[in-house]
Amino acid sequence: MGDDGQYYYNEDANMSYVCPSWAPVLGYAGIVASVVFANLGGAYGTAKAGLGLMAMGVHSPDLIMRNIIPVVMAGVLGIYGLIVAVILNGKFSKPEATGMPTYSQYNGFAHLAAGLCCGLCSLASGISIGIAADAGTRAVGAQSAMDASWKKMGFTGDAGGQVDSSGDALFVGTILIQVFASNLGLYGLIAALIMTQTEYSCASN
Repeated sequence: MGDDGQYYYNEDANMSYVCPSWAPVLGYAGIVASVVFANLGGAYGTAKAGLGLMAMGVHSPDLIMRNIIPVVMAGVLGIYGLIVAVILNGKFSKPEATGMPTYSQYNGFAHLAAGLCCGLCSLASGISIGIAADAGTRAVGAQSAMDASWKKMGFTGDAGGQVDSSGDALFVGTILIQVFASNLGLYGLIAALIMTQTEYSCASN
């Protein structure tokens, strides 16, 4: 605003508003969010799935390698966060030689949203995978142990579907549940990648 009460366009002031010095804080917060939350989800999912896996292995050690799939699915979630972090890091731009920032608020908020989207979706996915895997692997182990006990007692017929099933129905169901649970993290990754495609720079031509 000038002395005459009129508003005038000030390019330097406008650039400092669009690209403030604190804007990169938002972008780096997005990187932190994507890595930390994704790894929290992966850690919880791995620990919870491993807990059920080891509990099942006490009675059915032959099924451990077959039921280790949930642990792998949970571990992949950390990779999602790493992918987003690497992409976001490549989007940062250094200030010009004059000291004028070139990283805009638009980029900062977009990258923060992308990091939170990937990180929180991966966290939810990891919790879902862990809880489902814990219950599922224990159920598969119990089914297998029950089948073995039926056979030891001499029941070789169908016995209500208990002897010949070998827990296959439960195993397939458990895997399907974890596939859909792991998709939650994938949805967050896709959305985060889309949000990183649009950007605005204050670099002068």
